Amino acid sequence: MNDHSQLLNRTMGIIYPIIIMFGIYIIINGHISPGGGFQGGAILSSVFIAKYLSQPIMFLDLYEIQTIEKYALMGLLVLATLFITLNVYQLYIQSIVYYMVLANILIGLKVACGMTVIFYRFAFYESR
Repeated sequence: MNDHSQLLNRTMGIIYPIIIMFGIYIIINGHISPGGGFQGGAILSSVFIAKYLSQPIMFLDLYEIQTIEKYALMGLLVLATLFITLNVYQLYIQSIVYYMVLANILIGLKVACGMTVIFYRFAFYESR
């Protein structure tokens, strides 16, 4: 029998999409408002942390999340290298906006994956 409240589980089921939309909004609008990749990624990782706190089961594959995090870092490094070496910012002024949005998305993905992995490692492997 599950000791957790059904009210909490159902409420969190309703709130999860709102938190995810808010995190994506912060990431996408990070180049024109306070916030960005790190803040949006932290908000997105809070969804996984809240999911664990409401139902303490392992529903994620940490290896896959770490792989996504590594690809996000590689994408960020490649994006920055290409942007600087190709002098795209000198050719097209609008390209800076696209670069910032892409960089914020990659940073947000990396932070969300990283914070989720850190939390789950502490919750399942270090709490013994």
